[in-house]
Amino acid sequence: MDKLSASPADAISDLPDGATVAITCFGPSAGAPVSLLTALAERGTKDLCLVANGIPAAGQALVEAGQVRHLIVSFTARPGGLSPAEARIRAGEMTYEMVAQGTLVERLRAAGAGLAAIYTPTGVDTLIADGKELRYFDGKPYLLETALPVDYAFIAAHRADRLGNVEFRGANQHFGPSFAKAARVAIVEVDEVVDAGEIPPERIGLPGIFVSRVVRATVANSGPRHRPRSRNLDAPRSYNGKPGWTRPQMAELAASLLPDGAYVNLGLGIPSYLSSYIRDRDIVLHGENGILGYGEVVADDLMYPDVFNASGFAVTPSPGISYFDSVTAFEMIRAGRVDVVVLGAYQVDAEGSFANWRTSDMIGGGIGGAMDLVASGRTVMVMMEHRDSQDRPKVVQQCTYPLTGKACVDMLVTDLALFRRRNGKLVVEQVAPGFTAAEILALTTMEA
Repeated sequence: MDKLSASPADAISDLPDGATVAITCFGPSAGAPVSLLTALAERGTKDLCLVANGIPAAGQALVEAGQVRHLIVSFTARPGGLSPAEARIRAGEMTYEMVAQGTLVERLRAAGAGLAAIYTPTGVDTLIADGKELRYFDGKPYLLETALPVDYAFIAAHRADRLGNVEFRGANQHFGPSFAKAARVAIVEVDEVVDAGEIPPERIGLPGIFVSRVVRATVANSGPRHRPRSRNLDAPRSYNGKPGWTRPQMAELAASLLPDGAYVNLGLGIPSYLSSYIRDRDIVLHGENGILGYGEVVADDLMYPDVFNASGFAVTPSPGISYFDSVTAFEMIRAGRVDVVVLGAYQVDAEGSFANWRTSDMIGGGIGGAMDLVASGRTVMVMMEHRDSQDRPKVVQQCTYPLTGKACVDMLVTDLALFRRRNGKLVVEQVAPGFTAAEILALTTMEA
């Protein structure tokens, strides 16, 4: 049983127009099957439905060439520019469905497990719930989400044997297993192909029974990597002619609020800086990409290959670190085993509801894992600047952007203040030097 294909083009030679294709990738390029995507673009296959966390850099050519009719994704857009997907959606040339990251992997896992659907607490009280069955179990609301089978899955991994047994490396397992199991034809692109028996059995992350074809990578993954912003983090923003806290100062304050002995998930953006302020603390960091027990952000992503956090930043591996797929990562989250989640946001309102996946000028947006993280019912902390880049309040009486979670924010750290939710309302607990609580509230739209 030899599953090795001669080339990426050979591996996809029977992929027809109109196929549904699941593509692994975390961030803009981590774990992207670049060779298979390149072959698909060159083949000119049309009318595709792509299922992914977000379309990797190597897959943008498919979108730009008009080969894609529909997206089922967690990200269509990110702040700071118009993506090719947004442009085609605005023009009416492509449709899309937004799916929370944890729900996405569960829908594919369910398809691979022969299940018709699952019930999940993720997305309740948000736009994601529109039109879906809501059912209560033990007094708690859950949404019905149907299984998501796919025709093909393109997966990137470290190596495989000729029987199709696959070994992943570091945190690059993420969507691979669930996507492969949901596919009628799973094709794995690897750096190295070995003979059967050369991969130790305990290091096989995806058994060959789920894999149809294996192919050696022919195109290097040179896509962009996420790195911390190059802006001067020690330069604070000014309000009323006075400096607020810098991002490192915000991170230091937020880190001091984390309890010892906790498992903590750090979200995208400002929260990712906390890992540099808990070096000697009894705190274990969790990432929904499938990593538990990582350390500080490092500038060189080649220092520890395939070791990255949920922001896609390269990080140091702490003693006792472990790696797993995103299904397992979200099991930890939804089951309440992660004690604290720290997230960024566009808006937080007076009752502790918040919005962090879509602004009024975005098509689709970027849900990521945030809805799953807040559905756990554990402690939620939000970190963000007090006002946005256009000097509009981000702390508001009521969110105007679509909600990520309703009345769930326990602590809010801005570059001017620390808020806590008490008796169903956010209150100011601490302010930056030189400011008063009255000044802080005047820079919001919250009612006194």
